Amino acid sequence: MLWRALLTDHSNTSKGQPGLAEAALFGLCPRCGGKTLFADVAKFSDRCGACGLDYSRFNVGDGPAAFLTLGVGALVVGLALWVELALAPPFWVHIVLWLPLIVILVVASLRFTKGALLVREFQSRAEEHRHDGSDLS
Repeated sequence: MLWRALLTDHSNTSKGQPGLAEAALFGLCPRCGGKTLFADVAKFSDRCGACGLDYSRFNVGDGPAAFLTLGVGALVVGLALWVELALAPPFWVHIVLWLPLIVILVVASLRFTKGALLVREFQSRAEEHRHDGSDLS
């Protein structure tokens, strides 16, 4: 139910534009809804192939990667400690369990969070600050 509410939330969009969660989850263009946001697993396309929206003007940065590394790291360390204390498996079991899980969680979450930040910047019409050159003193 919660996922359905998130996917259909169009409270901050215009008619024909996807909602934040929908666009981020499926890689949809925030303007036209075309499936053109990503060129690779977690790399943005230069522009939308359907409506021409220039994705390079948005500054998502490295924030999602740092945040996800900490969050996924904390989750995996907690799970690894629990497995170690409950089952005491050999060391190689930890490698087989946790390395693929870390990669899958970070890549899947990175794609979603980068998409969500770009869509949110589009919805709020965020721009870089431009100094007009006037002296405020």
